[in-house]
Amino acid sequence: MLKNLFKNKSQNDGNIFLPREAEVVHCKKVTATEKHFTLKMKDGCGMEYAPGQIVELSVPGFGEIPIGFASSPTRKHTFDLVVRTVGRVSTAVNNIEQGGSLFVRGPLGKGFDLDKLRGHPVLIVAGGIGLCPTRSLIQYILDRRAEFGSFTLFFGAKSPAEQLFLEDLEKWRGSKDVSYYETVDKPDPNWKSNVGVITTLFQKTKIAPDTRTIICGPPIMYKFVIKELEKIGIPHSNIYVDLERRMKCGVGKCGHCQINDTYVCYDGPVFSYDQIEHLEEAFR
Repeated sequence: MLKNLFKNKSQNDGNIFLPREAEVVHCKKVTATEKHFTLKMKDGCGMEYAPGQIVELSVPGFGEIPIGFASSPTRKHTFDLVVRTVGRVSTAVNNIEQGGSLFVRGPLGKGFDLDKLRGHPVLIVAGGIGLCPTRSLIQYILDRRAEFGSFTLFFGAKSPAEQLFLEDLEKWRGSKDVSYYETVDKPDPNWKSNVGVITTLFQKTKIAPDTRTIICGPPIMYKFVIKELEKIGIPHSNIYVDLERRMKCGVGKCGHCQINDTYVCYDGPVFSYDQIEHLEEAFR
């Protein structure tokens, strides 16, 4: 297994265990708990990755955390990450400001199989912070729009205050390149759009049975979204799930993300649903 780990080479001579320094060229607190970073590698080699892959992000002396890329590799020279403050490491990361340094190792894991998406209709269903890793694919599709069929995006958040990438949302609302639908569980007085769980958005549009669907969000969401997709007749092999939340070391060594004989960080974090539907623990 260790031999195969080096299939995902970083730009540091293929050593996936050695962090590289990245400069924070821009950062912004976007919600009460999330901070959006734009990073640039200090060695000048850039960061080559596929949508859906992850990177281990660290602050010396505090440790590291796995984070999915929140921008497309088609956007050259920099890359985006969004970090939620939940513990010691993420707190240390989110204390870093513009001009400071963070350390990264990667890219790691398996991202979206773009060849299986090209030429087909695509639906992305993102809940909450699940919009972050799927944003890498959203931007990729929009940047190479002619390579894909119709493109639909569902985004659900608990409240308007917890919506991410507000500038992106505004662009998508008026875009001809993506059919964008959004909802919140708890509206505020200024909210004018849909209210309810994300599955209610299926009533707003028609999804074709040959649509390739990507799901990323809280565990409870997967079960009910997949039921809606089954009603449409979308095969499990054309449903892709991102299980990024379970990872820790990123290289299949610590066992934190192991489910039976599957390592989410190494075998995923992106899986087709038919690969893991028998792994009930994956959706808890």
